[in-house]
Amino acid sequence: MSIAWAEVSCEIPAAMVDPLAEFLVELSGSGVSIENLSLDTFSLETVEDSPTKTVKAYFPAGTELEGKVAAISAYLAEIGPSFPGFLFRPPIITYLKEEDWANNWKRHFKPSRIGHKLVIKPTWEEFSPASGDVVIELDPGQAFGTGTHATTKLCLESLERIFFFEHPFDKPGQRQPETILDVGTGSGILSIAAVKFGATRVVAIDIDPGAVAVAQENLALNRIEGDVTVATLPLEEVAGSFDIVLANILAEELVRLGPELVQRVRAGGILILSGILTEKEEFVMGGFAGYGLTLVETAREAEWSCLSYLRER
Repeated sequence: MSIAWAEVSCEIPAAMVDPLAEFLVELSGSGVSIENLSLDTFSLETVEDSPTKTVKAYFPAGTELEGKVAAISAYLAEIGPSFPGFLFRPPIITYLKEEDWANNWKRHFKPSRIGHKLVIKPTWEEFSPASGDVVIELDPGQAFGTGTHATTKLCLESLERIFFFEHPFDKPGQRQPETILDVGTGSGILSIAAVKFGATRVVAIDIDPGAVAVAQENLALNRIEGDVTVATLPLEEVAGSFDIVLANILAEELVRLGPELVQRVRAGGILILSGILTEKEEFVMGGFAGYGLTLVETAREAEWSCLSYLRER
């Protein structure tokens, strides 16, 4: 049987996992594996138990492989010295057959619980939900995220607290959200969660047509494609206001888009901002200081922050 895939392994300090995994996801267009956990994003919960980690990326075993490996080597040499304990080791290439590649994903991606109610489940896994569980079906062979990365996970947990009136979203007069705007939807997982939590109108936008295609596939997997409008529509062309506006993008983009994001939050609605490195919290807070918003919650995981604001008027 012909060889179809190459697994490229890098041994690095644990602190270097986050930037390297992001680089490899971008370079490969598919997935990364950290130690024995295969994910199409990476989970910061899995990188704290050892001073070194092996991060693996997967590429078609074709003529472009040599250039990809050279790019990885150059990246390691460039950023590695700034991480304590780094010792440059050339990436190791292992060739896989087609069925080995497919089975690697399926063997390691298991149902995972986020927050109290939400469970993310691969399509082929059996899972018996408990009473009140909200289950999202995903296929990790698709890129753009399973919800395990801290920036997405923080958004999902905030959404759950809002929909189920958990502290600090349990103030008198707080109403059940119905309309959601998901800016930078990626896999569509936040929109899927919103619908399953009870939203009746969801608009999901992303500048990447590939992300929109993946989001549409995930909506279909969860049989809610008719409940979400997903498109490459620019933010300035989105009409109306929403009970919740979600934006899981870079800190600089959040601040740049600040006026348009706030404009689309109804009076009494919530704005959730994620994708923020904790060191840039103050930068983002400063950028949103003049919009008549009240900071309700600052949630953090590892080096990431998620800010939730109430628009008073």
